[in-house]
Amino acid sequence: MEKKDLAKLSNEELLAAKKKLNKSKLFHAMSIGFLAGIFIFGVVSWSLLSSKHPAFLFPMLIPVIFIYKLLTSPNKNKDLEDIIKERKLNE
Repeated sequence: MEKKDLAKLSNEELLAAKKKLNKSKLFHAMSIGFLAGIFIFGVVSWSLLSSKHPAFLFPMLIPVIFIYKLLTSPNKNKDLEDIIKERKLNE
């Protein structure tokens, strides 16, 4: 949503959007942890192999890319957080 649209929302609608935002943050945190675990497991298993082929590490870039995208996506919700702070709806 754009900031203009968010400014028109009532307090109840903003609180509902805040609940969705909190669920989204929790999902992002769990996803980052899961992907980091996959990456660490892959790197450790590669380091324990007797024949280390660098080609095995290329698939390990996929979790890193997803982690980067998840870390940059919270910036999209900055407007919603600002409006909630303006109206002092923090619980």
